[in-house]
Amino acid sequence: MRRLIYILLLMAVMPWQAWAASRDHYTVIISLDGLRWDYLDTYDVPFMQQLAREGVKAVMQPSFPSKTFPNHYTLATGLVPDHHGIISNTFWDRERGVEFSLGNKETRSKGYYYGGDPIWLTAKHQGVKTATVFWVGSDVTINGEHPTYWRDYQTQQLDFQGRVEEILRLLSMPEKDRPHLVMAYFEEPDRSGHNYGPLHRLTRRAMEDVDRLLSLLWARIQMLPIGSEVNLIITGDHGMTSVDPKRFVDIDNVLPAHWYARFCNDYPTLIYASAPQFIDSICNALQGVDHIRAWKRGELPAYLNYGTNKNMGDVVVLPDVGWLFADKPSEKQRGSHGFDHMAADMQVGFRAIGPDFKVGYEKPDRFRNVCIYPLLCYLLGVTPSPNDGSLDEVRDMLR
Repeated sequence: MRRLIYILLLMAVMPWQAWAASRDHYTVIISLDGLRWDYLDTYDVPFMQQLAREGVKAVMQPSFPSKTFPNHYTLATGLVPDHHGIISNTFWDRERGVEFSLGNKETRSKGYYYGGDPIWLTAKHQGVKTATVFWVGSDVTINGEHPTYWRDYQTQQLDFQGRVEEILRLLSMPEKDRPHLVMAYFEEPDRSGHNYGPLHRLTRRAMEDVDRLLSLLWARIQMLPIGSEVNLIITGDHGMTSVDPKRFVDIDNVLPAHWYARFCNDYPTLIYASAPQFIDSICNALQGVDHIRAWKRGELPAYLNYGTNKNMGDVVVLPDVGWLFADKPSEKQRGSHGFDHMAADMQVGFRAIGPDFKVGYEKPDRFRNVCIYPLLCYLLGVTPSPNDGSLDEVRDMLR
């Protein structure tokens, strides 16, 4: 019986090992926050266009909600936000009675919010050194651990040029110390997209500046002794769409204040009822309101893969693309995200080049971002932990 069990387990592992890439290779994955898919086709970004010619070009679909913290941690774990626990940039912790917020150092640094097995730990536990440069969650102690090398986003800031130098430093370490995975994060073009809108000349300039910087990075990587063994992936967390203060649904005009204890003013809006008897009242009152959709917790459409987490609002409100549901309009922002992850403006650009990727290949259909985790596991030659992605969905990009 033991022999049979051993054989079955071996058969389950063998297909993955047969497809695993060489551990002699290295992978650098860079996330450009707010990398809307069409920036790479419409802006003057010659390096991104070079990658399309010499590597892989694709469009990646974010997970819902199309927000920064949830999707960066999805890229790292292969789990949708409803499963890994970072369900929004802001949500209410029902058990502890506190609000989790990416702007709150106290809550965002608590490891118990971050479920799943991030790739930097999956690989580390299988003998592969990993490094991060400000990737969401990597500066948090998760299950008592960090990547082999990491930086604290809040106390060890580096400008974009400094991040390039850090990536090169990591790849230049002695072989016995060198990480085989480097994950780096850049705030642009998201910052400019929020401030000016996705089609503004200053957002264009920010994207073009990043393109030049990454071109320099790749050229310098190629000069390293291991240059030919490095895979480079450039992608992001979500897209960006234009918003306007006039496209606003006021919560005070549709819900009595005593029906809810609090709501998280974000995309989507999570409403926490003041008492159970008001949940139906809130949901019913929102039905038929123009430019929003509302569902009770646990009753969201299946395609969103959202709404069952223990910290979910009692009612989830999703505005139409470009609209806001809150208590006051956003006067400063001209661009935003967090909308339906299937919307065109929320899709993400993807480029990849290196020894494990095809040359001049354009993926005919978009793929889900939960597939990045099994892809990274393949490139590193490690066995993935349970996840919501599929290597088969991205296998066509590989040599």
